Amino acid sequence: MKVAIPRRGFIGLLIALALAALTVVAANAPRASAATSVSAVAEALKESPVYVDPAASAQLSTSDADALAEQIKDADKPLFVAVLPADQPTENLFENLRTATGITGAYAIRLGDDFQARADSSVLSNDAVRNLVTSVQDEPTTQSQLTAFTDRALANMGGSAPSSWGSTGTDDGVPVAGLITIGAVLAAGGAGAYTIVRRNRRRHEEEQRAALEKLRVVVDEDITAFGEELDRLDFHPGEPGADDAMREDYEHALDAYDKAKTHMAEAEKPEHVRAVTQSLEDGRFSLARLAARREKSPLPERRPPCFFDPRHGPSVADETWTPSGGAPREVPVCAADRSRLADGRDPMVREVDTDSGRRPYWEAGPAYGPWAGGYFGGGILPGLLIGTMLGSMMATPAYAADYGSGYGDFGTGGYEGGDVSGADFNTDDFSGGFGGGDFGGGGDFGGGF
Repeated sequence: MKVAIPRRGFIGLLIALALAALTVVAANAPRASAATSVSAVAEALKESPVYVDPAASAQLSTSDADALAEQIKDADKPLFVAVLPADQPTENLFENLRTATGITGAYAIRLGDDFQARADSSVLSNDAVRNLVTSVQDEPTTQSQLTAFTDRALANMGGSAPSSWGSTGTDDGVPVAGLITIGAVLAAGGAGAYTIVRRNRRRHEEEQRAALEKLRVVVDEDITAFGEELDRLDFHPGEPGADDAMREDYEHALDAYDKAKTHMAEAEKPEHVRAVTQSLEDGRFSLARLAARREKSPLPERRPPCFFDPRHGPSVADETWTPSGGAPREVPVCAADRSRLADGRDPMVREVDTDSGRRPYWEAGPAYGPWAGGYFGGGILPGLLIGTMLGSMMATPAYAADYGSGYGDFGTGGYEGGDVSGADFNTDDFSGGFGGGDFGGGGDFGGGF
């Protein structure tokens, strides 16, 4: 049986369906006004690391933008790149974009013919951003400039990519199910942001645990070696000739041994190992003083341990040494290695396991930075390691973000690269740019326009 639909009702139904279809199409069609707003740019960067404004599409092709985005995703770093038209409003552009995305990272913007960048300090230092931007100012094209900047920034950055980049799509159509999903995500925005933060932190914690386990083998060897030194010493506080100074040195060495074991048992991150090797260095110096007292020899001066292997104990002198492919430098050496160098022989070097076999510790991974820092402290370490793989790693902001703050303290805090911090960031920590400023207008990019 056919149901008759009044003509007026039928026409109304057609109009309603047409309006609904137009609404869906219009909602998903590019709009010039929305494309250049900070909110639109931020939403696009939450989905993909590279955004090219429709009005600036002549500057960077779709294929080049896609290649750049894939490079950033593969590197798993929080680098955001935007290509905007020359007439884009610039006042507080970086701060507003960073607030709108709410993601800790490095932000690079090509605006007309100008290029600038800023970054959270946990990802890249102010000096690093400025140097990177300066290094690409003379690139002839947008593509070559952004590619060069991306290559160099990814090699120096810390942090991880935001989880929101996990899936991308290029379909022009928008299924109803997809619209429903988007609505659900927007409705649960707060919970989603919290989930992303937890996921990024969990991934970083897993990476640090893996580095700590690799380092644990070496540290356990150090602790065992120090325990064996205590046994070989065969000192008894009540033995004939023992005095209070000897007993004090011995007790100090025992305390250092216990502290080292406790610190290692409590270590949760690679940077925590620094306290272990600090204790071992302190304990070995106490043993050296005790040995000198028993032998009626002059007390040793406080010097760093032997560079080639801290298990050799305190150094006795500084000698010139040249690493393979590096420049000469003065390093502290023990008496045995000093004699070897004088005879033209190789020193006894501490080697550790790496993916390419046994290598000197200064040619191993970044986790050995805290280990070396505990033995040698922050003051002399840069000079000792300059030109080595470990020294190069420790000098980068990426090392600071992942393993501590370079040659100084190895602690971290706050939001890390890729974390969703929302508007919770210090604009003084979000810095960089070219020539000490930003694009112009309102003090955001100081000069240029």
